[in-house]
Amino acid sequence: MTLATVAMLWGCGSKSTETTDTTDLADSTNEAVAENAATDSASTAAKEDADFAVEAANGGMAEVALSKIAETKATDPKVKEFAKQMVTDHSKANDELKALAASKNITLPSASDEEKQKAAADLAGKSGTDFDKAYISQMKKDHDKTVKLFEDGQKEVKDAELKAFIEKTLPVIKAHAEHVKSLDKTK
Repeated sequence: MTLATVAMLWGCGSKSTETTDTTDLADSTNEAVAENAATDSASTAAKEDADFAVEAANGGMAEVALSKIAETKATDPKVKEFAKQMVTDHSKANDELKALAASKNITLPSASDEEKQKAAADLAGKSGTDFDKAYISQMKKDHDKTVKLFEDGQKEVKDAELKAFIEKTLPVIKAHAEHVKSLDKTK
């Protein structure tokens, strides 16, 4: 499938009628680009690199969305402070990843996947201490998953600039994981 075919299908809405999950669309676009440029490895990231970037972007956008909800709905000042830090740190990482992906011809999703959107909707429906507990629980789960994604990325990603992004960002994510675990002990 050529990139033009992917663009045409997407433009005609045939992909969007199947799903609104932009993560799937990004994966499909990256696969089509890789097929078209199989002979030009310098201009196209390895499949592992694109997969990592898409998954990291998906998680990063979800962290920002969940944390923006927590900035307004959390009752515990420490949870609100943590949420504010998540928005700041993950927005910065998301912007860096977006610029890096663009330079590598990697298509990123424009919104987090359906699973993460559902988690945000579920969280938004809670209030009070139930909200704080649910937010902390979700942050623990998400950060554990993200630490693993980045640690795996250290081994699997081929592109030097993407690897440098991982090396720079992983300590921040690990610090978030530790911080949220300490918050969980107080709840």
